[in-house]
Amino acid sequence: CKHLFKSHVEKVSQPTQQMGSPQGRITTLEALDIWKRHFIVKGVSEPEHSSSYIIAHVLGAKTVSSFVAPPSHACFQVCFLTAPCFFDWSRMPVQYVIEEWEFRDLTLKMRPPVFIPRPETEELVELVLSDLKTGTEVGADTQQTCLEVGCGSGAVSLSLLKGLPQLQVFAVDQSQDAVDLTAENAVRLGLQDRLQVHQLDVMTGKETLYSLCSPVTALVSNPPYLFSEDMKSLEPEISRFEDLMALDGGEDGLNIIKNILSLAPQILSNQGRVYLEVEPRHPAMIQHWVEANEDELRYVETRHDITGRLVFLAQINKGLDFFSIL
Repeated sequence: CKHLFKSHVEKVSQPTQQMGSPQGRITTLEALDIWKRHFIVKGVSEPEHSSSYIIAHVLGAKTVSSFVAPPSHACFQVCFLTAPCFFDWSRMPVQYVIEEWEFRDLTLKMRPPVFIPRPETEELVELVLSDLKTGTEVGADTQQTCLEVGCGSGAVSLSLLKGLPQLQVFAVDQSQDAVDLTAENAVRLGLQDRLQVHQLDVMTGKETLYSLCSPVTALVSNPPYLFSEDMKSLEPEISRFEDLMALDGGEDGLNIIKNILSLAPQILSNQGRVYLEVEPRHPAMIQHWVEANEDELRYVETRHDITGRLVFLAQINKGLDFFSIL
C-alpha cells in the first residue's frame, strides 16, 4: 500500500496555477489544509494528525515541524492535490498506507489487521510510568515487571520499556499478527532484550499465563471494550481493516475486562496495580462487579482522557488505599 500511494503521487501530473503559488505549486501549509479538509469531509478519524503525518512522510521527515525547509516555503506539485482520491476507494487507514505511526516518542511499524494505537492511550502510558518511576504506590522494587494484555503493535509495552530502563515486560495477545508486529517493533527500537511476547488468549490460557510471568508489579491493558451493539456503527476504515476481536468486548463490553480482573490477584505482586482503558459506561459497572466478585481487588478511581470519551480505570491488589486518577 505504501508503494501504491507513493506511485500514485508521483504519476498524477496535471500542474496548473493554484492558490497563488508559483509554477503550479502549493506550499506545505496549503497541502496540509487540503488533506485535512478532505479527511474531514470523508469522516476519517484524526484528520489533522493524519494529514500532518502524510505530508511529513512525503517530505521524507519524521514530522512536518522537523522538515528542514520552513513549512510555509516548501512546495509540492499541484498534482499532489489529487492524491487524496487514493483513499476514497478503500478507506484504508493512513497508518496502514504509510506502514508506520508515531506513538509518544516512538515510530512504530504498522500493518493490518493489527490494532492501531490511539493518541489517548498515551495518557495510560504516562500514568503507569509515573507510578512505576516514583515507586511510592506500587512498590519501589529494584526489578519491576509489567504484564500487558493485548499488546497489538507493542505501543504501550515498548513505551514503558523506553521510559523505564530497569523494567521487564511480558506482553501477550491472542493474535499472532500482533505478537509478530510487537516483536518486530521491539527489535527496531532495540528493546527486545527486556521484552517477552507470547501468543496467548487470556480467556482460555490462564494457567499458561501464571507460569509465564507471575508475579508482576503492574498489569496494563487497553482491552476490547466496545459493546457488541456499537460495533455496527464503526467507521469503514476501522471495520474493514482492523482486527475486530481487538475491539468487541461482548454484550456489555466487559468480557475481556472481567477476565483480566479475575487474573489480577494471582498475577500481581503485593501492592501491584491494574491499569485499564475502558469506555464511559464502564466504571460503575466494573466497580460493582469487583465488589461482588474479587475480595483482593479494590476499585480506585477513574480519569477522563483528552477526548473526554474514554476513561481509565485502576484497580489495586491486596486491599490497599484508594488513589485518585482525575
